Amino acid sequence: MSLPMGFMPGPLDETPDRIERAGRICRSLLEKTPDNVTYLHLMGIIECKLKRFVESEIWFRKSLALNPDSPEILCSYAMALMMRKEFAEAIRLLKRATEIKADFTPALHHLGNAYKENGNPAEAVRTYEKLLALKPDDVEILYNLAIIAKDHGNLPAARAYCERAVGRQPSNPSCINNLGIICYMMGDYRGAIICYRKALELNPDYPEALSNLSILMHEMGGFEQALELSRRALALRPEYPEALNNLGISLKDTGKLEEGIDVLRHAARLHQTDPEIQYNLSIALLAAGSFEEGWRLHEARWKTRFLKPTHRKYPRPLWHGEPAEGRLLFLHHEQGMGDTLQFCRYAPMAAALGLRVVMQVQQPLVRLMKSLAGVETVLATPEEPAAFDFHCPMLSLPLAMQTRLETIPQSVPYLAADEKEVLQWRNKMTPFGSGKPRVGLVWAGNARLHAPSLAMTDRRRSISPQMLAPIIENENIQFFSLQKDGPKTPEAPDLIDLMDECNDFADTAALIANLDLVITVDTAVAHLAGALGKPVWVMNRFDTCWRWQRQRETTPWYSTMRLFHQPKAGDWASVIAHIAAELARPETNAVFSCSKR
Repeated sequence: MSLPMGFMPGPLDETPDRIERAGRICRSLLEKTPDNVTYLHLMGIIECKLKRFVESEIWFRKSLALNPDSPEILCSYAMALMMRKEFAEAIRLLKRATEIKADFTPALHHLGNAYKENGNPAEAVRTYEKLLALKPDDVEILYNLAIIAKDHGNLPAARAYCERAVGRQPSNPSCINNLGIICYMMGDYRGAIICYRKALELNPDYPEALSNLSILMHEMGGFEQALELSRRALALRPEYPEALNNLGISLKDTGKLEEGIDVLRHAARLHQTDPEIQYNLSIALLAAGSFEEGWRLHEARWKTRFLKPTHRKYPRPLWHGEPAEGRLLFLHHEQGMGDTLQFCRYAPMAAALGLRVVMQVQQPLVRLMKSLAGVETVLATPEEPAAFDFHCPMLSLPLAMQTRLETIPQSVPYLAADEKEVLQWRNKMTPFGSGKPRVGLVWAGNARLHAPSLAMTDRRRSISPQMLAPIIENENIQFFSLQKDGPKTPEAPDLIDLMDECNDFADTAALIANLDLVITVDTAVAHLAGALGKPVWVMNRFDTCWRWQRQRETTPWYSTMRLFHQPKAGDWASVIAHIAAELARPETNAVFSCSKR
């Protein structure tokens, strides 16, 4: 979803015609009194507002020549320089203005802004705090302090500043909306909802608050509410990019995929430089199977707020799928371990084109990835090869290989557990459920608390282990926990937990090799089982990930996978009842009998 919006109030609306008219009047006055400092200063401001910065500088210099110690003129001249991003000179002028008049609040305000924009947050905070002592009720100063704290990861301080702003202006919907944004970023979703709703009580026609509440409702699984809130925001501001983005995503996630794509295409046409919209359009297209356009637009992910900080820029070129006999290709992971497990399948294809492949993966995957054909070296983050000819992020490989829905590499298994470790695990598991089919269970993914949006996605994809009771009650099956982290294994005589002995994915792979079936939520173990060629049933949330598409029971990514979708948001009971019934069917024995262990 989009990030919450509306943190700062917008600029005042001044029409160019009115400013031009003021300029004509001022010029006529200067013809009569050419050395009038007030009119010279005003002409500088007018030209600056019209973004004629060279002309504005001429007027400011003339007025300063006549009155070099005017803090007002120094401040105006500095503002013009700041608009041209000449922050160092602007800071010099503003410091001079504050030396002349220490309590001149406009100069202090702009000096704080100049420090902030020039990458000196410590001086900006000191300046704003000095200004706050002079203007304790100025919420814009508190906003600026909150922004600096937020941008530097100090969310508690940002929240404190926002709470002070609300205390100063408790009926100001912008203050309350800002506090809601910080609450959201801190994971205080209840606090965020309270703030957004309070802001909307004060101003029902507040598009930023409507859009922000829409984001939160979507992430909490209230997709229909999210749709309504996005539409209300768009009724007030028809081309509002965040609301269009939210509407398109909510339509996609409620099963109205084509409508969602249409909305996101419209948004992309209106806001052609917005990477968030392009990225979300790519996800919708991939969900629809439109891989050619989807993979191309998916490259916009590196410009999004979430992934831009992780984008790797190397002096060597990005690989586009070309053959290159003997050249070294560096493949590096991105995002989650499930993505690495899914897209590492392209490494053997690159090797088949004559490239020497070095692959970097997350530490828990290193040993397992050494079973992947065609890979010369497997490195653990943050290790990198000393030199290479090309590089490619994992999720750019489908674009490089021009993957279409019908050409997804389907050679399964492409990963394998170590045979000696498989035997060791077989011996460990022998005392449990002799003669019974063995089924592994996973009920939760990585909570990812560092990112509110990802944390909320995990809440929608994960389930309470107690909900699995209808499955575990099947006395004809021996169940094994495959849950490494998250909620503890429930007390059940037929659920064995040996995961403390699994130190990495190679260990888990060896355990899975001794199972007949894996039942899991949409997390890395689903990809692991699929890559190993093990029968795997995925308990899938209503707002399915793009890779599983919608209303499909099978997937071209893994030939041994079966998908069990929620019929409506949050309805895990139906999914679990369906799986329990399938496990009780005589035909399910065919699944167990074809399993290799």
